Amino acid sequence: MLYSKQQHLQLWDLEQNKILSRLGIQDPDENIISLIRFSDNGRFAITATQTNFAIWDLAWSQSTGLWSVADGLIQDIALGNSGDEVLIGLSNGKAIFIDLVTGRRLEFLAHVEKVNSVALSPNGKYALSGGNDHNGYFWSTESGQILHRFEHSQRVGTVELQRDGRYALTSDTGNDAIIWDLQTGGKVSELSTWTRQLIFSSARFSDDGKLLVTGSPSSRLMVWNTETGKRLEGYEVELLKDVRPPRGVVYDAAFESNQRVLSASSAGVIQAWKISE
Repeated sequence: MLYSKQQHLQLWDLEQNKILSRLGIQDPDENIISLIRFSDNGRFAITATQTNFAIWDLAWSQSTGLWSVADGLIQDIALGNSGDEVLIGLSNGKAIFIDLVTGRRLEFLAHVEKVNSVALSPNGKYALSGGNDHNGYFWSTESGQILHRFEHSQRVGTVELQRDGRYALTSDTGNDAIIWDLQTGGKVSELSTWTRQLIFSSARFSDDGKLLVTGSPSSRLMVWNTETGKRLEGYEVELLKDVRPPRGVVYDAAFESNQRVLSASSAGVIQAWKISE
């Protein structure tokens, strides 16, 4: 799914390189969409502006509803496999879990500053959130109980969950990016690189959890070994040519398989990258 101010929302088939559906605008005011996330099973997608979000049934290429958020500005959002369970990270320090069918709403208040990133398990039962208070929290969406706390020395900017619930990633705005064992809460590995700052704009585990792909605001796309934390591949995405100096933010990245990753950048280009054997 892609968004631009000119073409609005579009659903693409990347294998055939063609548009499947033109979904149009999210809301009547045509607010800028800043977030697009898929459910783990690929059936649903969620799109968000700073003040509202919509859920899309991709089998029918139509929206199931539009919801507004008044508590604070939306910083990040995630969606469960049912298409009904939503996790929102807000600028006021709240992480909010909502079951859109039952109307149940749980406010997670452990963060004392802005929540920058959230992730939700496919079954909607577990959440991971990271914020400006230097903490990442793994918690239950049923009770709000904190299961693990992951401490950092700087603001946590990116978090991600592995689909089977084995691993979590928390990454701060300094040079610490850590993969955790969700059973024990212990550290599995730290991502190691020669760069001075290891800041991520996106992160995604492979389906089997053996690999991690990350994108950065400085055009870098990297593939990592989960268990060792060693970088296996490094790429540079297409840059915006009409700015000085040329730059490219990796908005999102994902594994197509364990042999190939896809990236989407601020240059408006989707690229495919081969992973070496």
